Amino acid sequence: MCLGLPGQIIAIQDKQSLLGKVSFSGISREIDLSCVATENLDDLIGKWVLVHVGFAMSVIDEDEAKATLEALEGLAEAQEEFAAIKESAGE
Repeated sequence: MCLGLPGQIIAIQDKQSLLGKVSFSGISREIDLSCVATENLDDLIGKWVLVHVGFAMSVIDEDEAKATLEALEGLAEAQEEFAAIKESAGE
């Protein structure tokens, strides 16, 4: 299973290397945009992408990105609850 995280392209870092800066809930990382590159890379600024291991794999719409982020937050909360239950049971 592979997991892609939604992020928003906030800047183009290097047009030669097709690198951009992508924000993941306020944390930005340099990401390879070669899989989603268009003729004018600046057109990608503000777009949402699905990122896996440092590569933007596809452009997604904002609603899909937000729904995915909400689902991931829900999973994180559930994991914390399960860990607390496990700890209180002495496991």
